Amino acid sequence: MDRRTLLGGGVAVVAAGGVGYWALNRESAAPVTQINAATTEGDTEAAEAVDTSSIQEMVLGDPDAPVTFMEYASFTCPHCANFHNGPFQKLKSEYIDTGKVKMVYRDVFFDRFGLWASMIARCDPNRFFGISSMLYEQQKEWLAGNEPAAIADNLRKIGKVAGLSDEQIETCLADEEKATTLVSWFEQNAAADEVTSTPTLFIDGVKHSNMNWDDLKKLIDEALAG
Repeated sequence: MDRRTLLGGGVAVVAAGGVGYWALNRESAAPVTQINAATTEGDTEAAEAVDTSSIQEMVLGDPDAPVTFMEYASFTCPHCANFHNGPFQKLKSEYIDTGKVKMVYRDVFFDRFGLWASMIARCDPNRFFGISSMLYEQQKEWLAGNEPAAIADNLRKIGKVAGLSDEQIETCLADEEKATTLVSWFEQNAAADEVTSTPTLFIDGVKHSNMNWDDLKKLIDEALAG
């Protein structure tokens, strides 16, 4: 899916091994360093060497649900927004909220804006899925203009509406170590699961590409029938 496909048909190493960390300065909306999306063997090895155990897996629904649905998605991916504003809503109401399906959400980062959005969403893990919904519902608005300073301010506003304090927001956006670890976590996961585009969906470990609700419902029902 055009620029939303991971670079080179594989995992794009976007911030590892000193390449660039994309965190925000506490005093301004400017990134600490610029993006460098070049993929090198050294960068990949550096990403694999990072300890990502501090990153929390985001899970929605009953942890003991009989079927596990996992999604790899980016907050800046329009197809991901369409999925979350459409099929996901039915999946949540009919299967996740009823205890039939557990959802695991995994971040994909194509750009610094997606990383900043994730850092806002993850600022309070208890608010993650609520903020995620806001990010997808308002994706066109907060990304409008493609200007880093404006986008950072838009994300701050979403965080405040979601109940985050100014101090929480600035601390999260300025957390360079967290940004580095998040990107390495994404790279490790995407390489292990051979994720090359978004959204990529897994139902009980079986990989699928983006799909409409009817097709997704059929696969979920088949998995439940077991």
